[in-house]
Amino acid sequence: MSRRERRFHRQFHALERLVPPLRGPLTHLRRGHWFPIRFPLAVLLTIGGLFWFLPVLGLWMLPAGLLLLAIDLPHLRGPISAAIIRGRRSAQRWLRRWRRR
Repeated sequence: MSRRERRFHRQFHALERLVPPLRGPLTHLRRGHWFPIRFPLAVLLTIGGLFWFLPVLGLWMLPAGLLLLAIDLPHLRGPISAAIIRGRRSAQRWLRRWRRR
């Protein structure tokens, strides 16, 4: 396993610790035999995220779809794990500022 893949898997584990209800679905979706369900779901979430301005769809679908796509497409693992790290750091900064008030 390469360094990029280890970093990607560490970010998945960090997301599972950060949001415990995601632990079950993320664990199941990361298994290899879920590819026929995971890949179309990831594409649909990504496309749905592009139409975030419609009432039923939301912007949350785009990162969720890209996260699932990165499981199957190694080229996305580096940028997605970097985005997860940036998001976690900015959330921690925001929480620290909010707690100080």
